[in-house]
Amino acid sequence: MNWEQLLSLKRQGDKGKRLRVEQDDTRLGFEVDYDRIIFSAAFRSLQDKTQVIPLSKTDFVHTRLTHSLEVSVVGRSLGRLVGKKIIEKYPHLKEVHGYHMNDFGAIVAAASLAHDIGNPPFGHSGEKAIGEYFSIGKGQQYKDQLSAKEWQDLTDFEGNANGFSVLTATRPGIEGGLRISYATLGAFMKYPKESLPKKPTKDIADKKYGFFQTDKAFFQDVALDMGLIPNKSGENIGFERHPLAYLVEAADDICYTIIDFEDGINLGLVSEDFALEYLIKLVKDSIDTSKYKTLETKEDRISYLRALAIGSLINDAVKVFVENETLILNGKFPFAIMDKSKYKAQMDDIIKISVNNIYQSREVIEKEIVGYQIIQTLLDKFITAFNNKYNGNASNYDSLILKMLPEKHHLEKENLYGRLLHICHFISLLTDGNALLFYKTITAAKN
Repeated sequence: MNWEQLLSLKRQGDKGKRLRVEQDDTRLGFEVDYDRIIFSAAFRSLQDKTQVIPLSKTDFVHTRLTHSLEVSVVGRSLGRLVGKKIIEKYPHLKEVHGYHMNDFGAIVAAASLAHDIGNPPFGHSGEKAIGEYFSIGKGQQYKDQLSAKEWQDLTDFEGNANGFSVLTATRPGIEGGLRISYATLGAFMKYPKESLPKKPTKDIADKKYGFFQTDKAFFQDVALDMGLIPNKSGENIGFERHPLAYLVEAADDICYTIIDFEDGINLGLVSEDFALEYLIKLVKDSIDTSKYKTLETKEDRISYLRALAIGSLINDAVKVFVENETLILNGKFPFAIMDKSKYKAQMDDIIKISVNNIYQSREVIEKEIVGYQIIQTLLDKFITAFNNKYNGNASNYDSLILKMLPEKHHLEKENLYGRLLHICHFISLLTDGNALLFYKTITAAKN
């Protein structure tokens, strides 16, 4: 892979290349990506989607929106710091093509901003609820009518693949979705493969999948245009990662490790003394002890340590990337950046505490149970109505259910897979609150 191709400003529908030297720096294409994502309806819905604590009304607990904004900030720093090193190593990128270190930051920031845009309501249990509707629920009835890969898309419903669809899917009058630059899409594509074969290797890029069967053709177009390295054979589609996807993943890893931990401390799920024991290992080289002693509240103390910890992890992530840049460009780096961090043991310790004290807390478990019931009920009602309408035997109840679909989701889908995925996509874009409201209406629940 080479950086000239990887930093592509091309957008879906373009007939030719967009050259960096011809860009207006007051309205740079990579920054346009960020703007388009942040003004999209799908991004706005993240303000009422679970990060850790579902349906929480606590002021300082993060939603998917605040998490995504924070990941984009960390991603921008990672991108700029790496970009500075890349430009120094390959000066022709600036001298001939006009690229700057901030371009790298803009790409990673935009991709980081969108990294959770396809996640369903109620956190990762939302993905599992959709998948289990098909694998062990009422959706099992459709298995024999779908291909193996179509069935895998549904039973292993993936927020990353759904996010790619959100960013790129065409609908009437809207060609190419948000029309994001190929470079940003490449950085977004953490798992550049289809749903089967599942986890064919231990390579981090094979951990999940990155596109649905409906989006295969455009996914391949993006990957091939940027020169990503194919790593699957026969009928199976897969590529080595775009290098900047490693930085998007690192930004997410840094934020959920440290900031979810901070949420747990502020909620009282993790004691401050216990937290200090773990955070101090990340900040011992940068902490100003005299300043720390002047901080009077737990929130201020933890905030200070959080900022220092993120800074330490950013600097180390950049070091790991730069040291392995040649391997990454050659598709020979099968690890997450933070798995090679000198702080990996400390991060693992923090994540273990978060799993035990936060992710498995009673409040989280109770809300995830509610989320399962809501999502599977909505799937069943809307899929049944949508299929009955297509088959010409819709009841009056089915018609009423379909009237609840937003106008943009009133699309004709000629094949079963398309109809099932369409309803999954609709459910995935609901906020936690809207999903709950739909559920209450359909079940006639009073509370």
